[in-house]
Amino acid sequence: MPIKVQSDLPAREILERENIFVMDELRAVHQDIRPIHIAILNLMPLKEETELQLLRSLSNTPLQVEVTFVKVRSHESRNTSTSHLNKFYVGFDEICMHRFDGMIITGAPVEMMEFEEVDYWNELKEIMDWTVDHVTSTIFLCWAAQAGLYHYYGLQKRLLDHKMFGLFWHRVLNRKIPLVRGFDDVFLAPHSRHTDVPIEEIRKVKELTILAESDEAGLFLAMADNGRKIFIMGHPEYDRVTLDGEYKRDLGKGLPIDIPKNYYVDDNPENKPLLMWRSHANNLYTNWLNYYVYQATPYDMIGTPEFPCK
Repeated sequence: MPIKVQSDLPAREILERENIFVMDELRAVHQDIRPIHIAILNLMPLKEETELQLLRSLSNTPLQVEVTFVKVRSHESRNTSTSHLNKFYVGFDEICMHRFDGMIITGAPVEMMEFEEVDYWNELKEIMDWTVDHVTSTIFLCWAAQAGLYHYYGLQKRLLDHKMFGLFWHRVLNRKIPLVRGFDDVFLAPHSRHTDVPIEEIRKVKELTILAESDEAGLFLAMADNGRKIFIMGHPEYDRVTLDGEYKRDLGKGLPIDIPKNYYVDDNPENKPLLMWRSHANNLYTNWLNYYVYQATPYDMIGTPEFPCK
């Protein structure tokens, strides 16, 4: 799939080196197709790294995808340059009058805080409410999944006695649902978190359908409203060395951290990590774009009602 991004976005050069088809604005306007408009609310501190991971994950269908990166106004990023944010990101106030085919809300390193203590919590609640009428399907990743489950259904997160860290085996449920079409019966996926939402509490919510779970890591994938809300508790977008970087970062800070499970050959951090989750991650995002975004939205969005910002 051609990913349409600004021509000078730093991630573009890396994607092109990986033989991923990246399209600039000039070429896009000469294609007689309507691009799929995806908004990405990037709450991660290393925004350029997350941009690359998500763009890579969205690059495996023949659809043309136009990405808009969104930032919160109520939080100042300390790990991404102001010039990068000003050039490649827009605030929610700049998009709230528009509609999007899909949206991804990323995780954030604030899981040890109560939701109400997060400085952008009120803004995030407004955005989550806005997606109900303005976005065809929204993916909530990791902490955002916990935030969405709390905001929409009142489900409380809990602190784990140790960090859920590494690759964990999951089994597929409800195989006939298109979001998990093509998945193997069991698959590996990365997790990196100190909290979770107990899966037994998720099962009690009749609006939620669990699609993949793990005996060890709990929920991986659930959806509601026929796929308009999709909750992913792990990080399928992570690249080969993301967990390695997190592990060595915490070691360097003297923080208690276990070796990520099922990640290094022979559990030896000196060995190169094996990439064992990419195919299922690609399948997940491809299924989402095809069955819950592209197939669910009209070719001509002109004339569809716009909604006032809240």
